[in-house]
Amino acid sequence: QVQLVESGGGLVQAGGSLRLSCAASGRTFSSGAMAWFRQAPGKEREFVAVVRWSGVITSYADSVKGRFTISGDNTKNTVYLQMDSLKPEDTAVYYCAASTVVAGSAYLARTSAYGYWGQGTQVTVSS
Repeated sequence: QVQLVESGGGLVQAGGSLRLSCAASGRTFSSGAMAWFRQAPGKEREFVAVVRWSGVITSYADSVKGRFTISGDNTKNTVYLQMDSLKPEDTAVYYCAASTVVAGSAYLARTSAYGYWGQGTQVTVSS
């Protein structure tokens, strides 16, 4: 059984930092991708960042570019999201996702590209 477990969420003031972690177990994703999405109350789940293990290529949503950094270790099925200069609009439940698909960044920005999801971790940024 595949499980993705996120950790590291919490409450932080605007301008602060948090680091999210996600560990996958049950299978390897060494040739696919792992990503972070987020969902704010009343809004659809949206793409945040992805790392494609083939070539270790990363891409980001425009709203977080320059502030968030995705990294990880495909041999350990682990991905991280370093979030700096946080803003109140970053408040959401953050989800880790994993895909076995080898595809480009545009496809991997879609929720439908991912067959495995974590349970989510709450990030709240106060103003």
